[in-house]
Amino acid sequence: MKNVNMIEGKEWVKILLFAIPIFISSLFQQLYNTVDSLIVGNFAGDNSLAAVSSSGNLIFLFTSFFIGCFAGAGVLVSKYFGEKNYEKMERAIHTDIAFAFFAGLILMVLGVILTPFILQWMNTDPEVLPESITYFRWYFILIMGVILFNCFSGILQAVGNSLMPLIFLIISSVLNVGLDLLFIAVFKWGVMGASVATGISQILSAGLSLIYLMKKKTVYQVVFKKIRVHKDMLILILKYGIPSGIQNSVIGLANVVVQSNINTFGKVAMAGCGIYSKIEGFAFLPVNSFTLSLSTFTSQNLGAKEYERAKRGARFGIIASITIAEAIGVLTFFMMPYLARMFTDTPEVIEISTLQSMTISLFYFLLAFSHCAAAIQRGSGRAFVPMIIMLSVWCIFRVIFVNVAMAINHNIQLLFAVYPLTWAISSIIYLFIHIFSDWTHGFEKKEKKYKMEEIKESN
Repeated sequence: MKNVNMIEGKEWVKILLFAIPIFISSLFQQLYNTVDSLIVGNFAGDNSLAAVSSSGNLIFLFTSFFIGCFAGAGVLVSKYFGEKNYEKMERAIHTDIAFAFFAGLILMVLGVILTPFILQWMNTDPEVLPESITYFRWYFILIMGVILFNCFSGILQAVGNSLMPLIFLIISSVLNVGLDLLFIAVFKWGVMGASVATGISQILSAGLSLIYLMKKKTVYQVVFKKIRVHKDMLILILKYGIPSGIQNSVIGLANVVVQSNINTFGKVAMAGCGIYSKIEGFAFLPVNSFTLSLSTFTSQNLGAKEYERAKRGARFGIIASITIAEAIGVLTFFMMPYLARMFTDTPEVIEISTLQSMTISLFYFLLAFSHCAAAIQRGSGRAFVPMIIMLSVWCIFRVIFVNVAMAINHNIQLLFAVYPLTWAISSIIYLFIHIFSDWTHGFEKKEKKYKMEEIKESN
């Protein structure tokens, strides 16, 4: 399968060729996440729907740090690929995979043990709590598939191959829908069936990705016996990845705080907000695809010292992402009442979903800009910049706003308003940094710093 060469040809063509398969693969991933809620809502009732639909924030809290580290590994692999330094790229890839195995084991243990305590801390409705615990525990028992697929697809995308992860995800999505119907509608396993179906499907996609990566005659071939931790590469992966991991974790923590406040409004609010989050996931698809594209495009071109090309690609990616995201936002604003009825016929649940959409969806362009600007900074080796912005705005400010607002007026719409407010603040900061900072030489400055540190240590 031919990779997209990001350092030659028209920038917008290469970005789109890379972004479209990611968009379609993300679409399938969102579809089978939504299918879980659709089937559960129609066959298992509102309590089960609330348990499954509110799962995103807690799962993201657990997995976000490691997924951020994989993003750091992707930047490193892209850089070496752009430089044609295949020996270092091979060591980075095998270290990344070894790290992913350890991450999967850690998450499995932590998720199974901590799930009940975190759900109670989140003020989960007592009627929903038993099913929520069941759903999350089975999810984390099978978490290895999720982690490994994120690792393998990140490696493929880092070298310009976004098509194969799409194919593997389509296959796993079809399997997931079939298993959902079998486990929930036929076997009556409820939320456990939804969780097990997702886990098995992700294990399949991870297995197919590994088989593909082990094919011969590619510069990124994986050799099983070479999978081990190379200390120097792990240090670099963590240097690039830890800021992204911390950024993801603090966002996840802040969103869990918001979710815990949503839970105080009862199971109707949990179900309604869960439905909205599934629909919002579709709006995030162009943001996600351009974010990954811009990170890869930036790191490959800066690795090849194509500075002006990196700037032109960044400009196109930002404009395209915010335009598409806002178009979807407008559509969501008007269509939400009809979309929510696909999940439930409970009027109160539909009303909550609609209210959340009316408060948030017209501001998707701000979300898109913040994520694209952050991706460009990460792709240039400056992952510390988005980490600080997200920590201060999307975590600390968001948590303070929620706690103060709820103390003054226990109104669920104030919880919804925190998202466009923090998107706006971070967008203003990113705009200033993107215009006035020299992000194109991020790698060179880091490399000079590392060389100076090595000289000092040798002396």
